[in-house]
Amino acid sequence: MPHTCSAEFFVLIMMTAPIYTLKVTQYAYGGEAIGRLPDGRAVFVPYALADEEVRLRLVKQKRGYARAELLEVLAPSPERILPRCVHFGVCGGCHYQHLPYESQLVVKTGILRDQLERIGKVTDPPLRSAVPSSEAFNYRNHVKFDLTSEGRLGYHQARSQEVLAIRECHLPETTLNQIWPQLDFEAILGFQQVGLRLGVDDDVLLILESEDTSPPALTVENLPVSVVHLSTAGSLVLAGSEAIIMKILGREFRVSAGSFFQVHTRQAEQMVEHVLENIPAYQILDSRSILVDAYCGVGLFSAFLASRVGRLIGIESNSYACEDFVANLEEFDNVELYEAPVEAALPAMDIRPQVILVDPPRSGIDKEALDGFLAMNAPLLVYVSCDPATLGRDARRLVAGGYELAQITPFDMFPQTYHIESVSFWTKSN
Repeated sequence: MPHTCSAEFFVLIMMTAPIYTLKVTQYAYGGEAIGRLPDGRAVFVPYALADEEVRLRLVKQKRGYARAELLEVLAPSPERILPRCVHFGVCGGCHYQHLPYESQLVVKTGILRDQLERIGKVTDPPLRSAVPSSEAFNYRNHVKFDLTSEGRLGYHQARSQEVLAIRECHLPETTLNQIWPQLDFEAILGFQQVGLRLGVDDDVLLILESEDTSPPALTVENLPVSVVHLSTAGSLVLAGSEAIIMKILGREFRVSAGSFFQVHTRQAEQMVEHVLENIPAYQILDSRSILVDAYCGVGLFSAFLASRVGRLIGIESNSYACEDFVANLEEFDNVELYEAPVEAALPAMDIRPQVILVDPPRSGIDKEALDGFLAMNAPLLVYVSCDPATLGRDARRLVAGGYELAQITPFDMFPQTYHIESVSFWTKSN
């Protein structure tokens, strides 16, 4: 029978955990910096900057590495600045507020290069300059809150499942920051998450997620928002509309409460523009071309590519996103949609597309799905990634399957955080 640890015993362990003074030398994916312990093991230190001398306490030890908490910065980097948010260092939402924005871009570009070289085994990747965000703060059109046991809005603390009640956040767009402090759920417990999404004309959608299928008793008379309850029973509209309208490059997209959409509107526009500008360089699209848009969501890329090909095939497993996709691309007669996991849909397709575009979740491309893409033997694969580690893993498989990385561009979709978005173009000679 496993032994349990009392809170007092845990505190004693923390007090007796090894403490070291050392210099951190480089950045790691995940918002940490890396130093070396006296025994040569790498130690990962959150909130430290490269070239700083720090005091740290080990909190986790493995044979080849260790993790630590930062106790004190003894010799700060000249780049270190004061973070804007009072919760920085406790809240797990931001990782780089103590680093100037221009330096964040340099760090992220270096990490992307490292992941491609070390995990992907891509030698000297053709990495282009990072596309910066026009706003370093207040850029998110969608924000999700967890709730404390008292029903207060917050985020998970860094490397913890404990929820920190917050009194400020500098990532949501201004309209959302005016609304969320007015939300009070003290008398309505049971929600897993509370989301806010901002659309055109400052329309706001409040999304309540819970396992309870019963609709909550909720009044929002003083808030100009639509309200949707998401549960295992589906989507239930409590007030206003079931979806919101987002606008990208002048084109409107219906986005339901249960659908994914890029959280940074301007960067989403820049990514779409980048794809549209670069695909023609490969001279493979015309009125007879087939394009597969896998993990297509509500049709962000498909809507701009459908008119350039003879046949566009979307694949998406989320039922809400599929409904939105149909609505957003109803003007096109050359568009098809498979509502299924990508790995399940591909075997049913007897096609040889000219282009495959993938925009998978952070977990990257499923192995069976990637095998399916390789079997299709498309001359061009466009990979929109939000995680350089899984991109590196998939890059290694793509190279082994005969693809070559032609170019990759980072897009800073998530300033102040360690997350890195990128668009890469992979070519295959047949």
